[in-house]
Amino acid sequence: MTRYGRNRPRQQQPRWRLDRLTVLLILLFGFSSILVVRLFTLQVLAHGFYEALASGQHEIEQRLLPDRGEIYAHDRYSDGQLFPLATNEERFLVYAVPKRIEDPEDVTEKLESFITLDKETLLARLSKSDDVYEPIEHNISVATKEKIEALEIDGISFISEKGRLYPEGSLASQILGFLGMSEDVKKGQYGLEGYFDEELAGQQGYLQAERDAAGRWITVGDRFIQDAKDGDDLILTIDRTLEYTVCTKLQEAVLKHGAESGAVVILDPDSGAILAMCGYPDFDPNHYNEVTDLDVFLNPAISPYEPGSIFKPITMATAVDTGKVTPETTYVDEGSVEVGGFTIRNSDDKTYGTQTMTEVLEKSLNTGAIFAAQQAGNDVFYDYVKRFGFGEQTGVELGNESAGNLGELASGRDIYVDTASFGQGITATPLQLAAAYAAIANGGTLYKPYIVDEIVKPNDFHVKTHPTAVRQVLDPKTSTTVSAMLVNVVKNGHGTRAAVPGYYIAGKTGTAQIPRTDGPGYDPNRTIGSFAGFGPVEDPKFVMVTKIVDPKDVKFAESTAAPLFGDIAKFLLNYFEVPPSVVGE
Repeated sequence: MTRYGRNRPRQQQPRWRLDRLTVLLILLFGFSSILVVRLFTLQVLAHGFYEALASGQHEIEQRLLPDRGEIYAHDRYSDGQLFPLATNEERFLVYAVPKRIEDPEDVTEKLESFITLDKETLLARLSKSDDVYEPIEHNISVATKEKIEALEIDGISFISEKGRLYPEGSLASQILGFLGMSEDVKKGQYGLEGYFDEELAGQQGYLQAERDAAGRWITVGDRFIQDAKDGDDLILTIDRTLEYTVCTKLQEAVLKHGAESGAVVILDPDSGAILAMCGYPDFDPNHYNEVTDLDVFLNPAISPYEPGSIFKPITMATAVDTGKVTPETTYVDEGSVEVGGFTIRNSDDKTYGTQTMTEVLEKSLNTGAIFAAQQAGNDVFYDYVKRFGFGEQTGVELGNESAGNLGELASGRDIYVDTASFGQGITATPLQLAAAYAAIANGGTLYKPYIVDEIVKPNDFHVKTHPTAVRQVLDPKTSTTVSAMLVNVVKNGHGTRAAVPGYYIAGKTGTAQIPRTDGPGYDPNRTIGSFAGFGPVEDPKFVMVTKIVDPKDVKFAESTAAPLFGDIAKFLLNYFEVPPSVVGE
């Protein structure tokens, strides 16, 4: 070793050591980057997927539920504000884990006052000792949930779900229908809820993911999530204030006369839009399961009955339009007519002698209606009845609409034509009658009635309903002529109590017999009173049919349905701000 040995330059580190360190650093950085990206993907990009995954049941496919569409009404003076008739609120499914319940009988005693399930069924479900999931009841309110939670029962839990709420209670209930359980599935029933169930319900979403052999979710496996599509909203032609007022007045009339039931329907004669539609008795769709008489679910405005004399203007319009009679045409009323071995009399059993066609309507003479139908001819009369829309559904967007029944009228036999001429032996719905009277009021055009003004899609796309003219039924001159004849009925005939001072109101009473339930023929002690009309006649703003079934204090429509019509008509003309047309009244 030399004296210069310790001053020799130091040896360099081997390059392979630096390369290894660099590789390790690169690997660590790469792993960290992958981890960050993966966490970002899981926690941010796929957050919705895994959140849904974590909150679901232990299945590969979980349904993602949409929000049900809501139903709204207009209000004439609300500056475009809409009022919900059917909406959604937070509700809960209460379920049990029987495997964790030690004393099913004790739990049954604690729960039975909070649910509608009968005690025996509840106990049976809670007693399934090996069961880990047993649904108890849907549609539990927040308040009820909190009361059950306060009991601190081990094995009882809740799942959030959407509940249906009808903020106006029974208002428009027979229009709306309800959302109820059918075979453990929520389904719209009756009314709009039933008719538009598919559109209101929307489309369920689906969540799919792979699982390993042990049944665990594979987070890096294939996955697919399809979001639920919310249901469509419905905006109705119904006016909320008008609906409330009309339904209140109908209820008062039914109760006043001790009647079995009643109905009112109001249309815009120039479009067919339904402005109000009521039946009484009705029901609260929030508590549909408490109803004992299922008939209250049926909308009487679209249910059939024998209309009686409010059908006579249809007969008279037919005869006038065919040129067979004029308002001044006369016939001799002998009080009755013999047809095919049957005797048909006037409703009041009186004889009036020579009468004009206008007087036929004013006095509501059955013999005069028969005369008018005979002048038109059996086949022509039947054709016009069909052209007015009778014998077929109007197509309104409501479930359970009846087409009515023209019975044997199609046979062309005199007896069936003659009885149909004054509304007996055939059936029609109040809505059909309102649409037919609208054709008389508006110049002769039959419009399809409709109750949905707009359908609003989830993307806020609005589908507007436009009036649909079905056909031209009458010549405009006939429309004017028959309208004037009906004004005389209100001024001089049985319809005087339907009048509104200051306005020309057109209309006709009808008192129909009710078929017996214990055999053929009609019940002599039961009647249905109706009034159909419109106003003001020079520019009709509404057409309306009122109906009172089996009043106990009076017999004829002039004392039941006609006053109800007049009361509502007065409100309507004021609500629509229609100035008086008759000076001095």
